[in-house]
Amino acid sequence: MRLATLRDGTRDGALIVVGRNGDRYLRPGGIAPTMQAALDDWELTAPTLAMMAQLLETGRADFGEPLDVARLGPPLPRAYEWIDGSAFLEHVRRVRKARGAAPPTTLETDPLVYQGGSGVLLGPRDDIPLADPNWGLDFESEVAVILADTPQGTRAGDAHAHVRLVMLANDVTLRRLVPDELAKGFGFFQSKPATAFSPFAVTPDELGPAWRDGRVHLPVHTTYNGALVGDPNAGEMHFSFFDLIAHIARTRSFAAGTILGSGTVSNADRARGVSCLVERRALEQIDGGNATTPFMSAGDTIAIEMRDAAGRDVCGRIDQRVAAAP
Repeated sequence: MRLATLRDGTRDGALIVVGRNGDRYLRPGGIAPTMQAALDDWELTAPTLAMMAQLLETGRADFGEPLDVARLGPPLPRAYEWIDGSAFLEHVRRVRKARGAAPPTTLETDPLVYQGGSGVLLGPRDDIPLADPNWGLDFESEVAVILADTPQGTRAGDAHAHVRLVMLANDVTLRRLVPDELAKGFGFFQSKPATAFSPFAVTPDELGPAWRDGRVHLPVHTTYNGALVGDPNAGEMHFSFFDLIAHIARTRSFAAGTILGSGTVSNADRARGVSCLVERRALEQIDGGNATTPFMSAGDTIAIEMRDAAGRDVCGRIDQRVAAAP
């Protein structure tokens, strides 16, 4: 099933169940008024939500309400936690090589993660505010999952039981603020503004055979200023979502409504392009000694989507514009 959050003037919006065509929806307000309410009582709410999803497939044009994607916020307008990994190692290797830094010796055995802000998240059509062009605004196309209650000590082999929903993310980064922050030895903060998410969060079974081994084996298409810049396959994760869950749960538990990201989708095959500008700049520097692609500026547009084998836009399209902040 496909779930979304309709903006209704409240902080957490209204949960809706969306049909497979993405054009109509039903409101399960009496069952679960918000996405978080559904996640909190998933064992009770999920069967009814799934039944509503099946009702939307009856083919009746008058069933449900017509959907305007522009009215949707992020599936979780505010999350308990937003944790992002860097599970595509080709991305790490390229960026490090461009700046003359060796990857960590544990790159292939110990996942990289950081924790970003989760109280304010962006919807799929929200502008990306840019207060200062010198900060080096960049997009990052990612896959993300929403977790159930996840106890400390969860092992990778058991982690599948704690993945509730799958969606896409644009993990916005201010690249020129990153070096000084990392030099302090205390991680990202100012360099990671609000992240945007796809219109729909889908249950793993909605992905069919593309969801296996804790990975989504589908290409993620990134279109920048109207031109396709990359379509790498998200199945090329070195660390699966199950591995990432086991890693973050080593020392603590997580509440239902925690979002976990894959990191920037990247493939070893250069023909698949890039999912962020810093990787394109890294390749330019590796090849020619100089990065020539500028970072984003006001008026630029970024679109991120993922289609299944039948061509269906599974999670809906992130479609944003950069806007100069007042």
